[in-house]
Amino acid sequence: MTAPRHFLDIAALSREELRAILDEAHARKALRLDWPNAKPDEDAPLADHALAMIFQKNSTRTRVSFEIAMTQLGGHAIALSAADTQLGRGESIEDTARVLSRMVDAVMMRANKHDDLVNFAHAADVPVINGLTDLSHPCQIVADIMTIEEWAGDIAGKTIAWLGDGNNVCASFVHAGEKLDFKLRIATPPGYAPCAREIAAARAAGADVAVSTDARATIAGADVVVTDTWVSMGDVDKDARMAAFPPYAVTDDMMACASKEALFLHCLPAHRGEEVSAAVIDGPQSAVWDEAENRVHAQKAVLMWCQGKL
Repeated sequence: MTAPRHFLDIAALSREELRAILDEAHARKALRLDWPNAKPDEDAPLADHALAMIFQKNSTRTRVSFEIAMTQLGGHAIALSAADTQLGRGESIEDTARVLSRMVDAVMMRANKHDDLVNFAHAADVPVINGLTDLSHPCQIVADIMTIEEWAGDIAGKTIAWLGDGNNVCASFVHAGEKLDFKLRIATPPGYAPCAREIAAARAAGADVAVSTDARATIAGADVVVTDTWVSMGDVDKDARMAAFPPYAVTDDMMACASKEALFLHCLPAHRGEEVSAAVIDGPQSAVWDEAENRVHAQKAVLMWCQGKL
């Protein structure tokens, strides 16, 4: 039996594989202009395929985008929360993976712990997709890069500034920097930087990534400005975070330090008045709604890659 093609982290992809996924996402979106969202693509490449979606964390964009992605590809998606399944009553990750492998063609997992995702994938006989873990969020980054390229052209050579928490989304940007030749500048409060080992590995692989505590120096001249919520699901240090992060808020004044044509991204949900001002996220430089829509097209391309169709 051929080993399943898992999509667990962008770091595990080759440069060519990530580029193929992005090109597929762009191409499939272009073919659907003004189509009803639930109408299958003309080629329906995943007809007769089923995707199981396991949610240990709440979800809006991941849940809807994967379900619509499968519909557009001609397949079917089944949403499962831990409470809905025997996982909530103590069945092992591995046993659940073995059972679902007999019933569906792929599994997307939005997991509390990255180790749960990895253990599930090791036991599964079908492709497993990382829909978010505490360590990375690769599907989000495919949509983000797709959005950047729609607004600003080829991402190679662009400077991306990340302000705020060095979290799972930030980590996946670091992984993508190894593959796509953009410059990544990260500014976080002391104690909230991304994993130093991940940064070192990315640099060793050729990534141009810098980490600082200076928000204004980091954003200066950037082509893209990205942030995320200061308190993510599972964080238990809310008071400390709310005290540390205000200097990293993306306001009009902060955006003025970036390139004049810089665009703003946020994976959502957003908290206006905290990590971003309403004037920025709802302003003309914001691409967050395209970014959210592009989750559908990104998921479609990831599913196609996992099924060996790219």
